[in-house]
Amino acid sequence: MERYTTNIKEVDEKLYKRYNLLVDNIRAYNPMANFKKLEDTFQFAAHAHDNVLRKDGSPYITHPLEVAIIMTDMAMDLDSIIAALLHDTIEDTGYTHEDIAVRFGSTVADLVEGVTKLTRMPYASKEEHQMENLRKMFMAMAKDIRVLIIKICDRLHNQRTMEYHADAKRREKSLETMQVYAPLAHRLGMSKLKIELEDLALKNLDPVAYREIQDELSMRLADQADFLEQVCGNIEARITEAGIEAHIESRIKQIYSIYRKMYSQHKTIFEIYDLYAVRVIVDEPVDCYNVLGFIHDLYRPMPGRFKDYISTPKPNMYQSLHTTVIGREGVPFEVQIRTWDMHHTAEYGIAAHWKYKQGVVGTEVALEERLKWVRLLLESQQDADAEEFIKSLRMEMFADEVFVFTPLGDVINLPASANPIDFAYAIHSAVGNRMTGAKINGRIVPLEYTLQNGDTVEILSQGSHGPNRDWLKIVRTSEARNKIKQWFKRERREENIHQGRADFEAEMKRSGISWATIQHDDILPQLLRKLSFASLEDMYGAIGYGGITALRAVNRVRDELIRMNRLTPDKQSVEKLMSNMRKPQISSSGVVIEDLENCMVKFSRCCAPVPGDPIVGFVTKGYGISVHRRDCPNVVESLKDTKELGRWVNANWAVDGKGTYPSGLRMSCMDRDGLAVDVAMAMSMLKVPMQTFSARVLGDGMTLITMVAMVRDLEQLEMVVNKLRRINSVLEVTRHGN
Repeated sequence: MERYTTNIKEVDEKLYKRYNLLVDNIRAYNPMANFKKLEDTFQFAAHAHDNVLRKDGSPYITHPLEVAIIMTDMAMDLDSIIAALLHDTIEDTGYTHEDIAVRFGSTVADLVEGVTKLTRMPYASKEEHQMENLRKMFMAMAKDIRVLIIKICDRLHNQRTMEYHADAKRREKSLETMQVYAPLAHRLGMSKLKIELEDLALKNLDPVAYREIQDELSMRLADQADFLEQVCGNIEARITEAGIEAHIESRIKQIYSIYRKMYSQHKTIFEIYDLYAVRVIVDEPVDCYNVLGFIHDLYRPMPGRFKDYISTPKPNMYQSLHTTVIGREGVPFEVQIRTWDMHHTAEYGIAAHWKYKQGVVGTEVALEERLKWVRLLLESQQDADAEEFIKSLRMEMFADEVFVFTPLGDVINLPASANPIDFAYAIHSAVGNRMTGAKINGRIVPLEYTLQNGDTVEILSQGSHGPNRDWLKIVRTSEARNKIKQWFKRERREENIHQGRADFEAEMKRSGISWATIQHDDILPQLLRKLSFASLEDMYGAIGYGGITALRAVNRVRDELIRMNRLTPDKQSVEKLMSNMRKPQISSSGVVIEDLENCMVKFSRCCAPVPGDPIVGFVTKGYGISVHRRDCPNVVESLKDTKELGRWVNANWAVDGKGTYPSGLRMSCMDRDGLAVDVAMAMSMLKVPMQTFSARVLGDGMTLITMVAMVRDLEQLEMVVNKLRRINSVLEVTRHGN
């Protein structure tokens, strides 16, 4: 083997210390490791990246070294650590797979090549790039899960050092982290890495909200430190009295988890019950249930807030008891109870079960069972288009689970919003295709029924029956949706073509694109190639069975025509966008976004829309859809830029919209004693809560009062404004951003 004698200590003292940390970490859990091979690898990697610097000015070898250190936190095997040190050599240097195999073995070379293949991919569009990236990840996972573990650790270190990149790059990479890497870490049960990935990504995607939540948590932790210390002390005393050995720790909820609840459920930070948590770690599973009894003796449990993930683990192997209780000070907090084995699995998921002494465990039956979802996802998405694939993946990666039973007592886990159709297709495609109805706990229910934890589900079927097209609007899992599409694709081709053509022509007409525009020998073949169809009939058939929506197909046609200079965005396009509003539907966020489901909706602070305001959505480069009033100055200005038109989407308030929405108000007043009290009394009489309130003396006898009121809709807001205007000394009340 070629030797490199570079003295790293002389080159970089800090680097030398980090390498020693790597060695110490490995020695702590694997003292028999081949440290000579590790040193040879480090010297080789340092030489391969010699004279290359990172954006922060440090030697490039710093990055693979830090990735390897992250891997040691999970007690990974030596081949994985060595592959982490070498993971950029094939991509960034002149060394090949063969070079790595000769020096460090074929297993290490295969791992390095697997990580490299996840990076080197040509693509026709951003969606297609992301889809192929994900598919390659899943195929690599099915072959050797360590490839993805290295890739997730690689992304984690890159996120930790993202401040040295340009703003656009930071946001792009952080969005990919939020949409791909954090969900994958979650699905693999690597909760410690998932939490850090999400928080680091949010810091770049919405820095203002991140800082606000961080400041609030810091303030609250300072206020509640004594409370948490007292709770831990009380629990420890009660458990010790019972003769149970336990480790007890407290924490505060992660920033991104709070962010999601605040924006997706329209909650304030004061309405989040599990802001504080206490974790109790014991030696044996039976002790978990004993500790649970002690906790409920000490504190009052909140109804409906207990979950037993020990008897029914999550699909990512997570096990723990969760209960939310209320302290004597009236402060709610969550308690998690688990064993040490469960704790390591909760922190590192599948990596916690890696047998470093046994080498490759990719053929292990238990490992294959844990990764069965990868194979099922790949099979169900064979014919899905890029956007559909990514959309389905995000939904299933982030979804909470519901656990239900077959009549024989087998446990089936599904996303929390699943219904009997999803259950039927989870059992088998033949069961779903023949389904005619369902019984829940012995009673017939509608197919739209949302399954609840503990339900026993019985599927009613008929041999000659087939699925209904309307089921595609009901089902929640990609597995069920794709199996239904496959049935229609296979059994109803002529019907699909007829239905697809009608839908496509209708959408073309609504979009104002004439057939004459596309029916040219030099245009139509190119459009079909862009859409990945061999003929118009194939495209009609795909629209008919649900492989692609008519709206998406027409949007791609429009984009391609604009790129070919055959269609020019004009004022009419803007008017169509703003006027072609869809019928309001049901939505948990209170807003329906055209052609998008399960997307995160954020209400813009610049104009603070409330139900009743005409609204429009903007696909942000950061995260989710930003909803604006249509008369917002930012909307009017942005619509002047034709390059931004494709990012505006139709939005409507949902018909079942509930809850309250923040609306900023600015009051210009003549200064007088008692003015602020009168304003507060008026808001109290109207029963409209205020999120913030401030008064500032401007001089010359004038005062400016600003507040954020929580209102149901535009009608209530107008009532508030009229009431405030009638207060003595108030000159004007206007709306403004939050």
